[in-house]
Amino acid sequence: MKIGLDLGSRYVKAVFMEDGRLVDYRCYDTLAFYREYGRKVDGELVVDYERLGWPTGAAITSTGYGRNLVKLAGGQVIPELRAHTRGAIFQTGLSDFTLLDLGGQDSKVIKVAGGRMVDFRTNDKCAASSGRYLENMAAVLAMDVAALGECRDEPVELSSTCAVFGESELIGQIIEGHPIEHLAAGVNRTIVKRVEPMLRELYSPVVVFTGGVARNQAIRAMLEDALPVQVILPAYPQLNGAIGCAV
Repeated sequence: MKIGLDLGSRYVKAVFMEDGRLVDYRCYDTLAFYREYGRKVDGELVVDYERLGWPTGAAITSTGYGRNLVKLAGGQVIPELRAHTRGAIFQTGLSDFTLLDLGGQDSKVIKVAGGRMVDFRTNDKCAASSGRYLENMAAVLAMDVAALGECRDEPVELSSTCAVFGESELIGQIIEGHPIEHLAAGVNRTIVKRVEPMLRELYSPVVVFTGGVARNQAIRAMLEDALPVQVILPAYPQLNGAIGCAV
């Protein structure tokens, strides 16, 4: 049994693999995970696996936003980019593509050729193209994130790609009287505008889309409208980094 652990900024994802097959997985709110199951000992994160109900004696490999904060005791740590590349190759069976990962608080674009990462771009200093940005905008529009992800028609032009100033601009557009669905489409469009330059720079005709934001149908469709690409959604987009740790 191998356990892959992605210590993300919004969610901690754990996958359980046996003989190269995904047999189970769990997702936890990040703050709740650290509060209820983790404690820091001698500078390392000690996780209470028994209380979590995880199998004992399994090899554990971790990655993710949290690996920069504290090392997991008793486990191997691998870089995020390597984990996500391995996960995407395992899930799709492809060896040549561009990986787009939009997580809770950052974005990553990785060029993969011949089954190896050959170049990458990341944005972890701004939340504008992340799940956190979509959650904030959905709250302003009084929608849930899933409903926002269905809006792609007649997007209202939003000039700000900043997560903070974008809220102010969106409120101003609500006052202008635009339909909520068109504003939601505009929010989705800002994500595409934010990542489009990176995708053009590391272009491949196939884009593998992972991370929690990959479940947004409108963004997937807008990417295919903006670029001559086929966007592929793997079976477990949000678990991709954890899967990459366990393969």
